[in-house]
Amino acid sequence: MSISRELYWNIGHGVVLPMYLLVIAASLVMLWGFWQRFCHWRQGKPLNRFDCYDERVRRLIKEMFGQEKVYRVKSGGIYHALFFWSFLTLFIGTLLVMLQADLLTPLLQINLLQGEFYKAFSLVLDLAGLAAIVMLAGLFIRRFIIKPQGLETTPDDYRVHAMLFGILISGFLIEGARMAATELVQNPGLALYSPVGLLVANSMATVSPDGLLLIHKTFWWLHFALVLGFIASLPYTKLKHIALASANAFLAPLEEKGSIATINMEDEEAEQFGSATAADLTWKDRFDADACISCKRCQDVCPAYATDKPLSPMKLIKQIGEAAKAGQQTSLPETIGEDAIWSCTTCRACQDICPANNEHVNKILEIRRNLTLMEGSFPGEEVRTAIGNLEVNSNPFGMAFAARGDWAEGLPVAKVNQGEEADILYFVGCYASFDKRNREIARNFVTICNAAGIKVGILGKDEKCCGEPARKLGNEYLYQMLAQENIETIKATGITKIVTTCPHCFNTLSRDYKDLGFEIETEHYTTYINRLIRDNRLKLDKGAPLDCTYHDSCYLGRYKDIVAEPRAILAAAGCQVREMEQSGYDSFCCSAGGGRILAEEKIGSRINVARVKQAEATGAPVLVSHCPFCLTMFEDGIKTGGCEETLKVRDLSEIIVERIGGRA
Repeated sequence: MSISRELYWNIGHGVVLPMYLLVIAASLVMLWGFWQRFCHWRQGKPLNRFDCYDERVRRLIKEMFGQEKVYRVKSGGIYHALFFWSFLTLFIGTLLVMLQADLLTPLLQINLLQGEFYKAFSLVLDLAGLAAIVMLAGLFIRRFIIKPQGLETTPDDYRVHAMLFGILISGFLIEGARMAATELVQNPGLALYSPVGLLVANSMATVSPDGLLLIHKTFWWLHFALVLGFIASLPYTKLKHIALASANAFLAPLEEKGSIATINMEDEEAEQFGSATAADLTWKDRFDADACISCKRCQDVCPAYATDKPLSPMKLIKQIGEAAKAGQQTSLPETIGEDAIWSCTTCRACQDICPANNEHVNKILEIRRNLTLMEGSFPGEEVRTAIGNLEVNSNPFGMAFAARGDWAEGLPVAKVNQGEEADILYFVGCYASFDKRNREIARNFVTICNAAGIKVGILGKDEKCCGEPARKLGNEYLYQMLAQENIETIKATGITKIVTTCPHCFNTLSRDYKDLGFEIETEHYTTYINRLIRDNRLKLDKGAPLDCTYHDSCYLGRYKDIVAEPRAILAAAGCQVREMEQSGYDSFCCSAGGGRILAEEKIGSRINVARVKQAEATGAPVLVSHCPFCLTMFEDGIKTGGCEETLKVRDLSEIIVERIGGRA
């Protein structure tokens, strides 16, 4: 008995020509739709996303076929990933059937679909079809029955689900009718390799031969019509994400995470800074709006949205698309709302989780640049005051810059700005220089380095704010002024290594300053101290176990991928870490990023209180941080949230200092 099947059984080869003509027609409709979208994207400003072609292609293949960013999401992610792989398997199987029926058999008399290969082929496609239906059902239940809060459902969602269910179910009905008329009688052993088809075929066992032929032919044409509709509808429905979200894996930036375009502030011909209207958007901003599938994953992880601020990263992308569609002169601040724009903490959680690789944060920063540089707008008078202090005293507190090094009085530090030599330059930052609580962190760092035999140098009064808060609030001019002064001062010392205790200073010096010609190696103290411990230059005595929970700051974890090293230090110090529900790359912001450290939180509930409550829920009595902004926010959040009896916040350096056992 032959182990194969007739590919155009009951249909006949006469359908081949009209079938391909209809496929071509559907493809032309699809291409026309994408051409219309392409013309829309072209109205945006130019942006080069076609460099490093090989690297981009590798990322495209990895993300599209690996579905890493999709199944990472707990809610619905695995359903979508499994559906994609199953549907892809069915698509490849369909192409193989077309190749066999319309090329290999008529032209070369070669039959791949026979014997043991055909058995495996039939089994794999049957199981893939079943998996696709089950996963699609899971997605259907989540969207239409469970209805997660904030998930928007439109008529388009119903149409897409109906089409996909129709394609999958009709495929099994076609197979079942064919098997009932052929394999159940002629080759029942072969039918075992199509288990789902066999189940359907058995349900049709009592249907007459003529009835089976009618069922088969009817559903064959219905299936084909649905496939044509699928092809033609791609650019006009949410199905367009199949092409656009995949393309965004290719188009996503290759620069280091958190990179921001550096404006040429000396360009005398520049008439506009930042994005004021749709005309200021790049083509990629428009493209992102089309690639978005409104899955709300960005919204689910947004700390601003979680605390009732008017910002939804999902709606932001859609609003930008609406503004672009409405016309070039459509105001972006008016469309989105200034309160929403100022609510962003730039924690990057939205962008990190987005399966479509949409770029939320830089869109917000470009709009802020326009508001600050062109309109003189700020999120509050307290921010305007802090910016004024930065301009005059190079710190947001308005403290005399001559007092910037007072925290180091009595400590063995070298004043590298005065020619003294040191192993490393400690870039202290504003909070560790002037804030009473954070000054202890600066002193701790020097103590730790001394215990390891490291000579620490500081700039003292010649250090200025790194400029990061001003830049994230949109004031590129002030940022560059502060940055250039710091760069000149640091280069003049001849120092070759910088360490910071502030993740914001770390990001700014190690990444942003590079655009201004700064190449000196910069490191955060967590990785620096972890290496000292690993190299046996610093010994910690574990002592009594410390029960704690640990907060990953956004600018160290998500921005710099530094997650393991601080935990390694805690382990070396004998600490038992109880992880919060949102930790590591999925950490929840403290509320201070994006320049929000300078602003009062006036809308909704407080983000820092929400994070403190998450820490309290672990049952650990100590919350450990490694960032002066986070430390400040948590001190306030513990008081405001009424957690003073159950939770205390400490910096990682405080734990290290307590457990230093001397040099190894």
